[in-house]
Amino acid sequence: MEVMLLERIEKLGLMGDVVKVKTGFARNYLLPQKKAVRATEANRKEFEEHRTQFEATNLELRKEAEKVAARMNALVIVLIRQAGEAGQLYGSVNARDIAEGVTEAGFTVRRQQVWLNEPIKALGTHPVSVSLHPEVTVEVTINVARSEEEATLQARTGRPTPQIGEDEAHEEIAIEEQAMAVFEEEAAEQVIEELQAEQAEEEPEAKT
Repeated sequence: MEVMLLERIEKLGLMGDVVKVKTGFARNYLLPQKKAVRATEANRKEFEEHRTQFEATNLELRKEAEKVAARMNALVIVLIRQAGEAGQLYGSVNARDIAEGVTEAGFTVRRQQVWLNEPIKALGTHPVSVSLHPEVTVEVTINVARSEEEATLQARTGRPTPQIGEDEAHEEIAIEEQAMAVFEEEAAEQVIEELQAEQAEEEPEAKT
């Protein structure tokens, strides 16, 4: 189906461009969202007659979006979720969850504005793009953690903090015990050397 774009569409075209798209994409997204109209002669003529108005409106909306983007710069959204020991979520974080988090932070967005190729399924910090306007996109950080404390730690380190399982805990203990044994052995050797040195110093005095 041929449609005429009423705004810039990523990887598709600019305002006023006539492009060929799949019928389903046009009927389910472009046309109902008023992002395009059918490329009929009547629609083309009407667009050209009102092009200046369309461009002025688009410019105003872009300026407003740029102001919001400046306020959203470095925005971090913390989402608390349950997860397994390795950091895998019991479930996932999707575009709707992110949109709700951003909205709760004071910036109203819809899930359609969140660019997420696939749901987030692991703890950690995840950069996600949010489209505020066809020509304005801002990146926010989604910090997925088991608790606020863990989220704070992840924000500081930039890495997830998976829990230690029982086997790993035993391994950690074994490593610590081994390190302590080495330390004690080295300390004991140092003490023996010091005693031997003291004894060697005392022996000449004893002979005199």
